Amino acid sequence: MASHEHIPVLLNESMQALAIKRTGCYLDGTFGRGGHARALLAQLSAAGRLLAVDRDPEAVAAGQRLAATDPRFEIKQARYSQLPQLAQARGWSRRVNGILLDLGVASPQLDQPERGFSFNTDAPLDMRMDPSTGQSAADWLAAASEQMIAKTLQTLGEERFARRIARAIVTARQQTPIKTTDQLAALITHTVPTREPGKHPATRSFQAIRIQINAELEELRAALAGVCELLASGGRLVVISFHSLEDRLVKRFIRDEAQGASIPKGVPVRDAELCRRLRPIGHATRPSDAEIERNPRARSAVMRVAERLP
Repeated sequence: MASHEHIPVLLNESMQALAIKRTGCYLDGTFGRGGHARALLAQLSAAGRLLAVDRDPEAVAAGQRLAATDPRFEIKQARYSQLPQLAQARGWSRRVNGILLDLGVASPQLDQPERGFSFNTDAPLDMRMDPSTGQSAADWLAAASEQMIAKTLQTLGEERFARRIARAIVTARQQTPIKTTDQLAALITHTVPTREPGKHPATRSFQAIRIQINAELEELRAALAGVCELLASGGRLVVISFHSLEDRLVKRFIRDEAQGASIPKGVPVRDAELCRRLRPIGHATRPSDAEIERNPRARSAVMRVAERLP
């Protein structure tokens, strides 16, 4: 199968949402193949700075090639939950003018069979964004209880046949370890009684297992928890998510930070004492029909934007 070029999603919209200052400091988590990073750098002066992170060693290698030619840019192999400590180590607390979090999986990860993210090609069942650390999907499926597998598929994949699939996985692994994407996809296909139109029966399960293996929701929570301490007054947070659970987390975070401290009804309090830290900018943005036609993988993207209050 030919590789898909990694096309940055909502590129123009995200650059506009960042309201880029030419001499500003910016954070990009994750770098991917650098589409957003290069667009951002194109708007910075020589005094501007961009720090990017990525868990994937191949993405970091691509970023290091860019860093070697552009002194304004730096990349670290790290999770985006580590952005706060990386920025603080550079003295950037309350100095960051924009944070871009582009969540989800990069096209090169999906298109390299050996990474085990896709059910379209037979490969080892891995799914780790950083293949050098942590538990592979095959190892997790070999050890997780039926209840844990069902809960993961139901919660993270919103799979309505979660219990049936979990039971089939546990039964099958007693005979033969589930070590490849083809094995898992075929098992799910034979287990699920009905199909969603236009969607492979294993789509939701593969997504759920990937999110579990990479602790993606925990990473997002940790990253969001640190952004307000990094952003300068007027600094922008821009998050592009590809899953309803991610988007829900981002939406609630922005709402909570915009409302400020929870005060019991009837307690007199000045507005300034509510400690509001963010204000939402606009509504959720989705790709245009034209972008989805160019890049079908953009179809589930949602972008939300907030600005740091003084």
